[in-house]
Amino acid sequence: MKLGLGTVQFGMNYGVSNTGGQTSLEEAREILDLAEESGISVIDTAAVYGESEEVLGKLLRKRHSFRITTKFPALIPQDRCSFESNEVVSLMTESLKRLGQRNVYGLLLHRADELLSPYGDEIMKGLQKCKRMGLAEKVGVSVYAEDRINELINSYPIDLIQVPVNLFDQRLVRNGFLNRCQSMGIEVQARSVFLQGLLCMEPYNLPAYFRPYVGRLQSFHRYISERGITPVEAALSFVDGLPEIDAFVCGVNRCDQLRQLVASMRNPAKGLDFSKFASTDSSLLNPSLWKTS
Repeated sequence: MKLGLGTVQFGMNYGVSNTGGQTSLEEAREILDLAEESGISVIDTAAVYGESEEVLGKLLRKRHSFRITTKFPALIPQDRCSFESNEVVSLMTESLKRLGQRNVYGLLLHRADELLSPYGDEIMKGLQKCKRMGLAEKVGVSVYAEDRINELINSYPIDLIQVPVNLFDQRLVRNGFLNRCQSMGIEVQARSVFLQGLLCMEPYNLPAYFRPYVGRLQSFHRYISERGITPVEAALSFVDGLPEIDAFVCGVNRCDQLRQLVASMRNPAKGLDFSKFASTDSSLLNPSLWKTS
């Protein structure tokens, strides 16, 4: 199945709808067991997801069926004046040590714009070294729709790209970028499927920041209610129905949440038109711009 497991909650309190805090170690163990039993093959983590890599290192069996993708933190602080490709290899080695793995499936830059900096060639050289050494099967970037994404895939040999896609954020579908990635042989993983849980929240329970968007959310909830489906089923059916997407990752705090996702994947909602909910407002679609505290 296309459904993958996001593990940011394993390492930190994350998400506008998260009221449970960081997932406990025992709950994380049960989630991983259920994921493997359910045929989920993709796991997403990152060095900046708190203790996520360490938790996976403690819990993953020596022989598991998961394809792990991890992401580097920012590589180039503002006060830096040089960068060496071997630094990428060192960071990869540190992540693998935390993960307890010999290699990972995907290695991504968390800040894609660093490839377009004066140090971009040296960074890519380091990523390619990781591939040649067998530390990562695929290398690439995690992007926002606002990034210079066409320039990135034109300039460098990207194997894997992680993008935000959900039924409010259809920008990369509509502008043809995902289709272009597919034609170039670039694997696409989608994230932010539930827009950090915003799509599943009751409109009147939202933080004040989202008041300008209450009408849009109410309209969405009315649409799915009239068709007898839940926000989770709607969100999953949208991304699962996009042929340009190879996999999409969803984070959970509890086993019952993952069980719900798996059940929805096995009984997908069909024949729905979410085109009218598409937005181009970055203040809604980009969680890094949210001011909720």
